[in-house]
Amino acid sequence: MDPTDIARWQFAITTVYHFLFVPITIGLSAVIAGYEIAWLRTGNERWLRLTKFLGKLFLINFAIGVVTGIVQEFQFGMNWSDYSRFVGDVFGAPLAVEGLLAFFLESTFLGLWIFGWDRLPAKLHAACIVLVHVGTLFSSYFILAANSWMQHPVGYEYNPTTGRAEMNDFAAVMFNKVQLVTFPHVVLSAYMTGAAFVVGVALWHLRRARTDADRALYRPAVRTGAWIVLVAALGIVVSGDVQGKIMTEVQPMKMAAAEGLYETEAPADFSVFQLGTLDGDEETFSVKVPGLLSFLATGTPNGEVEGINELRERYQEEYGADPGAAYYSPGDYTPVIPLTYWTFRLMIGLGMAGAAIAVWVLWATRAGRTPQGRAVLAAAVGLPLLPLLANTSGWIFTEMGRQPWAVFGLMTTEHAVSPGLTTAEAWISLLTLTAVYGVLAVVEVRLMLTWIRRGADELPPEVPDDAGDDRPLAFAY
Repeated sequence: MDPTDIARWQFAITTVYHFLFVPITIGLSAVIAGYEIAWLRTGNERWLRLTKFLGKLFLINFAIGVVTGIVQEFQFGMNWSDYSRFVGDVFGAPLAVEGLLAFFLESTFLGLWIFGWDRLPAKLHAACIVLVHVGTLFSSYFILAANSWMQHPVGYEYNPTTGRAEMNDFAAVMFNKVQLVTFPHVVLSAYMTGAAFVVGVALWHLRRARTDADRALYRPAVRTGAWIVLVAALGIVVSGDVQGKIMTEVQPMKMAAAEGLYETEAPADFSVFQLGTLDGDEETFSVKVPGLLSFLATGTPNGEVEGINELRERYQEEYGADPGAAYYSPGDYTPVIPLTYWTFRLMIGLGMAGAAIAVWVLWATRAGRTPQGRAVLAAAVGLPLLPLLANTSGWIFTEMGRQPWAVFGLMTTEHAVSPGLTTAEAWISLLTLTAVYGVLAVVEVRLMLTWIRRGADELPPEVPDDAGDDRPLAFAY
């Protein structure tokens, strides 16, 4: 294999693996903050027990997520030095702010939250987890700003002397039109994922509950989580609709590939299912909804949507021959159409399935009911996985649909790889990191399952303030 292919596989594996932790971290921190605030407002101890129970799961996920995320930035220098040289002036700024501001905000207040039980005033302690969540949002915003610049470069000028893209408008990069619609879409997806995780864990315990006290503890978690899943899903639909129109404007080839649209159409039909030729030149069979693609892409049922073949010719005229076509696509400036097409549908389909299960959960637990049977077990296991896999499919679609560009219109992926990278070096790093990540996966799953099975602990008895040396340590975990 060519070093470029190996480097792409490595970045894909490590990035997709890391992103499994990100939406759970964002969403779960929001749910935990909500439960702790509910405890402060109501005094009901079930919210405190849920806060501490989910807090342990959050810390496991956060720790593994931090470890896997460190590798991402090292790869820019290891395998993608030409990319780093070209975009470092633009790409480095939001990543630096993310590290100096957002991550320190998260880690500092997470430490205070962990060690501050019974040491900080209750309201101040709750504020710490709220600030942890705010930190995750800041972190997401700056990282997505960097990624959105790769999708739609703005706020820069090309320096022919240095051969670099140099930032000249920080605000333009931060408020890129792609960024403004991508951020809410990703955050809402994270809320849906985190809430689905809570529903799955709580539903499993509710099914096993043998006492009224246990049922009274886990049923509110099931229902609040399911409602968050539904509300977030509605927001995802709205933000996704806007995102599709922006994508059509700035990356028309990605939209055409997502729909398998080979020829320009007005109105354009949405293909629910489609098969194409092996070389990706045309479709052979499809099931379509008339006019729906025009509405999704342009906002009008009769709008024109450009097809793959016409865009391919236009890009060849504008950018010249595509040097990366042999590596990435069936034709010049065309992504791998089957992968782009099906990951787009997996993203939508898995998300809709998760929302449908949440509706069923709310119906099955109405009026104090405790559902039983295999359907409950399937929902408890399946619901957390569906939004998580939908997130993963969405990111694969986003990044693969941009190919063969590393930075759209400026640099192809073939030109982004480190020029001195050898096949042996690429294989060693790929195999090493994959093995390490495999070990971390075993650790993560084992720890998660162990603490999930334990469930929420009983609250310790209150100790008088004048207990002196007999007062226990306050470290909660």
